[in-house]
Amino acid sequence: MPTSPNISYDTAHVLDSAVLVLSFALLYQRRLFAVLNIYAYQALFLAVAAAWQAYAQQAPHLFITAAIALVFKAAVIPVALHRIVLRLDIHGGIETALGVGATLVVGVALVALSVLLVLPVTTTSGAVTRESLAIALSVVLLGLLMMITRRNAVTQVVGFMSLENGLILAAVGVKGMPLVVELSVAFSVMVAFIIFGIFFFHIRERFDTLDLHDIERFRGEGG
Repeated sequence: MPTSPNISYDTAHVLDSAVLVLSFALLYQRRLFAVLNIYAYQALFLAVAAAWQAYAQQAPHLFITAAIALVFKAAVIPVALHRIVLRLDIHGGIETALGVGATLVVGVALVALSVLLVLPVTTTSGAVTRESLAIALSVVLLGLLMMITRRNAVTQVVGFMSLENGLILAAVGVKGMPLVVELSVAFSVMVAFIIFGIFFFHIRERFDTLDLHDIERFRGEGG
């Protein structure tokens, strides 16, 4: 049975906002295991948001998207990354190219930019769609910021995965999004994860570190 507009809007807004807040938590954390755990929670809220949109929009195919996010993004990928971190013995602190405080300030500015970009061009859309797209773009930009400001390769991959969470959040927030798009995105994430996993092992074997600053110094590019 369809939900009332107010309940649909409020619930979708809370779930989308939770995904955004966890993006900021990813930027704040300095411990690798904490980053992986927060990413798992973000993916979990993404799965719940997709399931809610499936119910509210009467779009059963979104339940498949929610299941994919729950199984692979909230469970399989974080567990596999935990094992990679333990295998490589790299569970210490995370070196950042920008201080945590400055990074969070930039993150807030990116959220404001997302709102300024999305809301004016979605005036004919519903309130849920407008705000979902604004939050989704914010999550994408915060994931990109994490990739830029973190020197550890694992956290850069988590930033990439968080960015992709924003893309899925945008997809499920727009009515009529075809299932093939969501499945192709999920498949590309799995392929990228496998490639990055192999990439980690090769870097560790070659340089005995995953810190990109150390790798640059090894190549003679660092100061």
